[in-house]
Amino acid sequence: MTSATRFPRIALVGRHATPGIGAPLAVLADFLISRGHRVVVDAATAQHASLSGYAAAAPETFAAAIDLAVVLGGDGTMLSLARQLAPFDVPLVGVNQGRLGFLTDIPVREMTATLAAMLDGRYVEQRRTMLKVAVERPDGRSDLGLALNDVVVNRGSIGSMIECAVAIDGRFGYAMRADGIIVATPTGSTAYALSAGGPILAPQLASLLLVPVAPHALTHRPIVIADDASIAVTVIHGRDAAAHCDGQGRFALAAGDRVVVERADHRARLLYPEGHDDFATLREKLHWTATPEELRKGGG
Repeated sequence: MTSATRFPRIALVGRHATPGIGAPLAVLADFLISRGHRVVVDAATAQHASLSGYAAAAPETFAAAIDLAVVLGGDGTMLSLARQLAPFDVPLVGVNQGRLGFLTDIPVREMTATLAAMLDGRYVEQRRTMLKVAVERPDGRSDLGLALNDVVVNRGSIGSMIECAVAIDGRFGYAMRADGIIVATPTGSTAYALSAGGPILAPQLASLLLVPVAPHALTHRPIVIADDASIAVTVIHGRDAAAHCDGQGRFALAAGDRVVVERADHRARLLYPEGHDDFATLREKLHWTATPEELRKGGG
């Protein structure tokens, strides 16, 4: 099977704020076209990158009509696209144009050589758990969201700690005063949850992570639970509180609102180069093998 047969239709999406992103996007588009793929560029990406001469469309238009999406950007761009494409079972490949890049781990300088091998079938696939969230209001209204990394309930910029009650599978777990609480997937365990003191979970684990953010009682600790659990966070008190999906979608919260988080019905499909090693990624991104002197030399 040729690469064009395996992935005949490929979408390109770039991180809008990256200076000069039009050049690598054009290189990548020409590379894919030369191999026989049909290429569509995200319309917003094409506009911000001043990229013309290629078919352009918005993700909501091309989501059901592509076989692969390649993201040039950081993890934020990857998260946004994953939420849009996961319901259509479209796999994603990430080229790192951002900073840390746990999800977008292919260096831009190696993108054509790496993608050539992957398009020839030399890749590994990981299916990552996603979260669906329902924000339920006392008057019966509700808002729905989706997340790959995490759902966070936290205080606003003008308020003090929030008070909330956490229930798991309909059973009361605990109440607490804190800056917030994070419900994270294994993918999200290396994001905000890690900064808040949570453990790193291997991507293949069928589990979710509950991490309190700056709790008033220091006995509140992170908890790992099964990923088929239903988690409900009810706001008891909190000025300007909100729920966030992947740090991008926001829902304002008031006392009495309930945020219900469950495993989504679909998962994100991520493709990595052959030989990909999650622990090697952690060593590289978190500088586990570097001495303080090496970090200073490298600007880390």
